[in-house]
Amino acid sequence: MTEPTARRPAALQDRSRRSQQGILLAGRALLEEGGLEALTVAAVAERAGMAVGSIYRRFGDKEGLLQAIQHDFTETLLAEIAERASVERLRILRDPAVAIAEAVGAIADAFHSHQALLRVFLLLGTQHERVWSEGSRVSVEGNRRFAETLEHVAIAHADRAAALDFAFRLTYAALAHRITQGEFLESERPLSWNELRSRLQTAAISYLLGTPESR
Repeated sequence: MTEPTARRPAALQDRSRRSQQGILLAGRALLEEGGLEALTVAAVAERAGMAVGSIYRRFGDKEGLLQAIQHDFTETLLAEIAERASVERLRILRDPAVAIAEAVGAIADAFHSHQALLRVFLLLGTQHERVWSEGSRVSVEGNRRFAETLEHVAIAHADRAAALDFAFRLTYAALAHRITQGEFLESERPLSWNELRSRLQTAAISYLLGTPESR
């Protein structure tokens, strides 16, 4: 008699998690399609197939919903980068240049996969303090993880931490600029996303390891 009762809370919790994830995914889609103006509680409720009141009970208001969507998205982004360039996988690579290329490429690939939503949050962060704070938190964490994945690589700089910090800043800044400003803001010369990725890898390798003659 007690067994069905014991199972029920877990089932309800699982259903609640699925419902919440549905809301967050619906919010992401609306932000990608129309930016912050498209993100209304009513629109999210319609997209997720839920009652408006259910969303208010979970997130409070549009501001709370936006914060939840951003946090969920940034954690997803970090997880994807970690999966593409895990510490364990990079440690088995014997060539340090390959390890650096993999670390930079993982960031570029994740940014490319989510560039529409990243653009919304990057631009919104210039006007919205809480969005900026969350973006800064996840970027600093990404910086830390970048250094962690390359902790086994011997680099050609006395201040190792500062060098890795700059390599990450260079990568992040170039990708964020491309996402927010496009391909041709500062030059009429074409530069595809794949070429940008490759050149950032080359730049990071050259900077962190030094020139071939100095290695």
